[in-house]
Parts: sequence; C-alpha cells; structure tokens
Amino acid sequence: MIGLFDSGVGGLSVLREVRALLPGADLVYLADQAHHPYGERSLEEVRGLAEQASDLLLARGAEAIVVACNTASAAALRALRDRHPGVPFVGMEPAVKPAAAATRTRVVGVLATPTTFQAEVFDDLVGRFAAGIEVLAHPCPGWADLVERDGGGVDPEVIARHVRPVVEAGADTLVLACTHYSFVAPQIAAAAGDGVALIDPAAAVARQVARVADGSGSGTTAFLTTGDPVRFAGQVRRLLGIDAAVEGAAPA
Repeated sequence: MIGLFDSGVGGLSVLREVRALLPGADLVYLADQAHHPYGERSLEEVRGLAEQASDLLLARGAEAIVVACNTASAAALRALRDRHPGVPFVGMEPAVKPAAAATRTRVVGVLATPTTFQAEVFDDLVGRFAAGIEVLAHPCPGWADLVERDGGGVDPEVIARHVRPVVEAGADTLVLACTHYSFVAPQIAAAAGDGVALIDPAAAVARQVARVADGSGSGTTAFLTTGDPVRFAGQVRRLLGIDAAVEGAAPA
C-alpha cells in the first residue's frame, strides 16, 4: 500500500498522477485538514505534523509514503527518512532544475507558500541547478486556502495579481511549487500569457513513486481526513470526479 498526505486537497493532484501510472496500486490518502494550512506555519510545526501524518499512514499499512506537499517536504522529508530508514519516502521539491534548463530569458519564477522558501532545501536547489539563472521566489499566501474553499473556481484576478509581476520581471517559466496550485493551473497560464511555460512536478513525482514503491494490489483508494469527512468528500468529488467514502481520522 502507498500512503500519501497533504494538509488538504492539494496532494490530490499527485494522487491523480500516481493512480494514472499505477492503476493496480492500493492507495491511502490523508488530508490533515485540522491543521491546514501548512504553508503559513513554522518549519518546526510542519515537521511535527508530517511525522504524525506519516505515523498514521504507516499504522494503516502503508509501505511507502508520498509527502504530497511542498511545504511538508521542505520541512520534514530528511527527518522522516531518518526516522523511518526502511520506508521509501517520496517528496515534492520546487522544479528548479527543469525550469533552469527550459528558460530562454534566464529568468524563472517559483510560486509557493511562504514557508517553502524558508527551508534550506530551496536555496540548495537554486545553488545546485540554477547557476546564472535569476530565480524569482514569489510567495502566494492564501492561494492554498482558496483552493481548499473553491477548488478550481478561484477568482482569476486573485491569481493574476501574483503572476503578472513575476512575468513582467522577465520570467518565461513558472514553477508550481505547491500541490494546491495544480488545480488553478489554467488561471495561472491565462494570467501569464502566451510564451510562458508552467512546470508542475506532479507527474515526475508519480514516476519516482513507481520506481520505489510496489504498484501491485487491487486498485483501492482510501480517503482519510482529520477535518470534516462530508466536506472532504465533496472536495474529492469536485476536484477528481470521484464519489469517495471518506473516513475521519483523529487529529493529534
């Protein structure tokens, strides 16, 4: 069984890609909505929450875990691997490397939650893969909340207010460094305009999951939330088109 977790619905964008690549895998997804949003908490807080989420998924029988959240990956991925050395962990990281290879203007914009940029992981990625490239780290506070509330129906002008300045600064490649942002990619693309590429790492993460995890099983998907199961079931239906039976999980 493969476990995935996020603070809310964002990681469903990763689950969608994993399911497409591994149709026979048994999956369990945890939305830690009692503690949403992760992206505006401290790194220490997020690390503790990620450990609790991982423990819950391991107790449910997960043999590999996908940290389907950029903030939690930046804050906790190394600690989780140290804590559970026998468990494959796959995390998210801002796709700086492919963006640096793709840009023509040599300016890349990274859209993420504020906490993602506080971790050393981001500076390390830029240092290793973006030499000679201007990387514009642009926090988008509140976007994850809006996706939680409205799904893909976020007001395009709210998106444009963050995207336009990055494009006007010369970025021709935008990295979606929060899994929630996948669900507003059309609005981001529209605000960016022609000639600006979006890079969403969800498909690449799914390929890594396929490399390290057992994809065999009966193709079941279990959905858990530390929030309101009825509300989360509606969100899954709206974003994935799945009528899901959602279980409540007690928040720590």
